[in-house]
Amino acid sequence: MKRIRVRRTSRTTALAAGALVIALGGLPASPVRAAEPAPRIDLRVLVVVDGGPATAAIAAELDGSGTPYTVVDLADAGRPVIDAAFLADEVDGRPRAKYQAVVLPNDNPFPAGSPEMAALTAYERTYAIPQVDAYTYAQPQAGLEYPVNGGYAGPVDGVTAQVTAAGKAGPFGYLDGAFTFEDNDPSVDESWGFLSRPRAGADFTTYVDAPLPGGTGRGSLVGEYRHDGRRELVVTFVANRYQQQFRLLARGIVDWMTQETRLGTSRNWFSVHVDDVFASDDRWDTELNCTPGDVDCQPGQGTPNPIRMTPGDVTRAVEWSRSRSFTLDLAYNGGGSVEYREENGGADPLADRLTEEREAFRWINHTYDHPYLGCEQDVSVVPWKCAVNADGGVRYVGRDEISRQIADNRQWAERAGLPLDGGELVTGEHSGLKLLPQQPEDNPHLAPALTDNGIDWLASDNSRDPVQRQVGPALTVSRHPMNVFYNAGREAEQVDEYNWIYTSRAQGGSGICEDSATTTCLDAPLDPATGYPDHIVPLEARIAMGHVLANDPRPHFIHQSNLAEDRIAYPVLDRVLDQYADLYADNTPLVNPRMKAVGEELRERAAWDGAVKAGHITAYRIGDTVTITAPPGTAVRATMPAGTTRVLQDGPGAFGEPYAGTVSGSVPPGPGQDGVTLSLPSAPAAGTPSSGPVRATAPAPDGPVPPGAERPVAPGTER
Repeated sequence: MKRIRVRRTSRTTALAAGALVIALGGLPASPVRAAEPAPRIDLRVLVVVDGGPATAAIAAELDGSGTPYTVVDLADAGRPVIDAAFLADEVDGRPRAKYQAVVLPNDNPFPAGSPEMAALTAYERTYAIPQVDAYTYAQPQAGLEYPVNGGYAGPVDGVTAQVTAAGKAGPFGYLDGAFTFEDNDPSVDESWGFLSRPRAGADFTTYVDAPLPGGTGRGSLVGEYRHDGRRELVVTFVANRYQQQFRLLARGIVDWMTQETRLGTSRNWFSVHVDDVFASDDRWDTELNCTPGDVDCQPGQGTPNPIRMTPGDVTRAVEWSRSRSFTLDLAYNGGGSVEYREENGGADPLADRLTEEREAFRWINHTYDHPYLGCEQDVSVVPWKCAVNADGGVRYVGRDEISRQIADNRQWAERAGLPLDGGELVTGEHSGLKLLPQQPEDNPHLAPALTDNGIDWLASDNSRDPVQRQVGPALTVSRHPMNVFYNAGREAEQVDEYNWIYTSRAQGGSGICEDSATTTCLDAPLDPATGYPDHIVPLEARIAMGHVLANDPRPHFIHQSNLAEDRIAYPVLDRVLDQYADLYADNTPLVNPRMKAVGEELRERAAWDGAVKAGHITAYRIGDTVTITAPPGTAVRATMPAGTTRVLQDGPGAFGEPYAGTVSGSVPPGPGQDGVTLSLPSAPAAGTPSSGPVRATAPAPDGPVPPGAERPVAPGTER
C-alpha cells in the first residue's frame, strides 16, 4: 500500500490587505454602495491544487457527492490567472461571486506579495467566502503557535483525535467524538501532522484536537481562524482520500466551506446480499486445493461435501438481524429446496423455517437452479472454456432456458409467500453478463429473456463490471464481493483457501497473487487457528467500511454457506456495524436499501453527475433563496441547512430528509416550474458551519492492493 508522507517547513507569508471588510455575522456588505442588490453566490467550489494528496482528497469528496467545482492546477503553465475577473463579475446588474468556497493546498501557496493571493483575499472579504487550508503548517499566519513552542511536528499514526465541543456544535456534529488515525504498518509513517495551540489573541476555534505525543496538553488538528474579515478552516495534518482520518472529517469540511448549502448529496450505505439461499454450496478441499463439484477441480476429482444452512442457522440470522436493526437480502434458489425435498422424503426443515420467518428478510430472485447462464461451459479443462459450435461460434444458453430459470423461481416464491420485488434479479455467478477471459460479451439471449420477465435491475460483480449499464430493459446494480468465500463454512477452510490464493508458490500457495498486477501476497501464510479473526476479519471489515463511508451505495454479497456451520460472516458484519456505531452520532444512521433502491440511486446519480460535468446545472444563492436549474428529466440533488423548504406555486413544501445535521435529497422541478427553488431558514451566516460523516481505508489507487481487497478472478473463490 502506498503511504503518504509530506513535510512542510516554516515560512512566513504576507497576506495582502484588501480594501473592503465585511461583518462576519451575516451576508457581506455591498462592495460599492449600500443600494446595490444582494450578491449572487454561485454554488460551485474553487479548488487550487499543487499535486499534493490533501486537495485531491477534497476534490474526490466533491466528486463523490456530485458537488460542482473548478480546479486550478498551480503546476499547469497554461492555467488561468486568479484575479478579480476570474473570481467575480456581474449578472443582470447584480454582483456575482463565481465560487461559494475556496480550497487551497495551504494557507497561502503563492509567492510572497502575489497578486493572486491578494485577489483571493479581497474576494473572500467582499463576499464572505470561506477558505479551506487543506494541509498547512502550524504558524501565526494560520492562527497557531509554531510547533517548537510547546507543540508537535511528526507522524500522527495511531493518534486518538477528539471532536471538541465547538466541533460537535459546528461542522462535525455527526461524529460521536473520538477516532483514531490509521496505523496500518508500524514501520511506515502513514500520515504527518502538526499539533499546536492557538496563538495568544488569535480568533481561533479548535474543532478537532489530539494529545501532544510525548508531551502534555492538546494541539489543534482542524480549526477555524477568523482574521482580517476572512474565515479559514486550518487543517494541519496530511491525508489521502482513502485514509480513515480524512474520510471521517470530509463531510464536515465540505459542509463548513459551503455553509451547508451545496449541490450534491451523500449517505453512508450498507446492504448485504446472501446468495444461494435454499441451495447448497460446494466445499473447499484443503488437501486438493480445489472445490469438488465445481469447475476449479478436474472432472471427477474429489468428493463433493456441500454446505447448507439449517433451521438453527435461520434462527440465528433472524435474531442477529433484529438485534442489529439490519435487514439482510436473501437471494434464493427455489429449486434447491425442491431437490432437497425429493432426496429427503418431502421434508425440508430449512425451507419451512425460512418461510416462517419470511418477513425478517428481503428476497431477491437468484434463478431456480443456479445454472451458469452465459456460454455453455466446457468443464473438461481447468480453467473451463466456452463450448463452440461446428462453425467456431460460441454456444450460448438459450433465451427459453434463461426465462424458465427466472419465471420458475418467481412462481416458487409466490407459492411460498415470499415478499418479492419481481423486477430484481441476481443470476448465478452473475452469469449471462460478460466474464473475462472466457466470455468477453454478454450472452445475446440474456436481454430478451429479461424483457420476457419484466426485469428492471440485474446484479453484476463490481470487481468485474462496476459501472451501471443497460442490459435490455434492465440496469445493472454492481455488488462488492466480500472475501468470505462461498465454499467455506468453517474458519479453517476459509484460512486454507485464503493462504492458497494469497501466498507465493515458494510458500506453498498457488502463486495467483504473484501473477496479479493489483494484489499483493501475504508475507507468510496465516495461522489456521488465528488467521481468520486476527487478519481476515479486520481486513474485510476495513475494506467494507471504506465502501460504506465513501458514499458508495453498492451492496456487498456473501453466501448462505457463510451463515452456516461456523457462521463466519457474522464477525465481519459485526465489526463493521460496531465500528460505525462507535464513530457516528444518531443523526447519521447507516442506510440499508434494497437492490431496487440502490439501482435507482445509481441511475439518478449518473444522470446528475453527467449534467454537472457537462456544465448543464445552474445554481446560486441570493440572500436566503437558492435557485437551481437542470436539464429536463434530471432530478436536482442538493444538501441544505435543516429547516429549508421548497418554493412551490401553491406554497412552501418539504425538501429532503434529515441526515448528519442537514437535509438533503433528490427532487424534480415542481408542477409548472423549470427548476427548483429553495428557501433557507435564514441567510447562511458566515461562521456557522455544520455536520456530516466519513471514513475509508482502501489503498491508494496507485499502490498495491492488500490481500483480499478485490478477489482475483480465480477458480473456486466465488459463485
